Amino acid sequence: MTTGVHPHAATDGRSSSHGLRDAFARVLATPHDPAATILRLTLAAVMFPHGAQKALGWFGGHGWSGTMGYLTGPAGLPAPVAALVILVEFVGPLLLVAGLLTRPVALAFIGLMIGAVTVGGHLQHGFFMDWQGSQAGHGIEYHLLMVGLALALVLRGAGAWSADPRLAR
Repeated sequence: MTTGVHPHAATDGRSSSHGLRDAFARVLATPHDPAATILRLTLAAVMFPHGAQKALGWFGGHGWSGTMGYLTGPAGLPAPVAALVILVEFVGPLLLVAGLLTRPVALAFIGLMIGAVTVGGHLQHGFFMDWQGSQAGHGIEYHLLMVGLALALVLRGAGAWSADPRLAR
C-alpha cells in the first residue's frame, strides 16, 4: 500500500524550508574550539598572499589580467573556472578570518589544491618543494599541508571567535 508521500519528503511535519535551514545550520555549526581557530587563521594567512598575487598583483604577482591570461592560456582553464580560482583564493581567506562560511570555503580550497596538483602539474614533480632550484618545478608537499588544514576545518568547523554560529541562528 502506498501513501502517495514522496520518499524524501519530511515526515515530521516540517516544511522543506525548515530542512534547508537545518542543513545550513549543520554546515555552520562549530564548537568553541581555539585549536580550530588556529587552523582557520593559519590557512587564511597562508592562502591570502597567493590570492592577492592573483587578484591584485601584490607580493610579486601578475594581478587579475595576468593570472587570467595564464589560467585560460597555458593552464587551459575555461574563463569562468579561472575567475572562480582567483576569487576563491582571494575572498576565501578573508571569509576564513571572519569565520564566515568556513566549511564551504575550506572545501573550495581542497578543490583548488587538487586542481593545482593535477591540472597545475605539481604531481609530476614529486613530493618536495624546489627550494634549491634543482627540480623542474615544485612538488606536492605545500598542497598536502593545505588540504590537511582545510580538511580539518571541514570536519571540525570554524572554532572559537567565528561568525558561523551567529549566521546559523
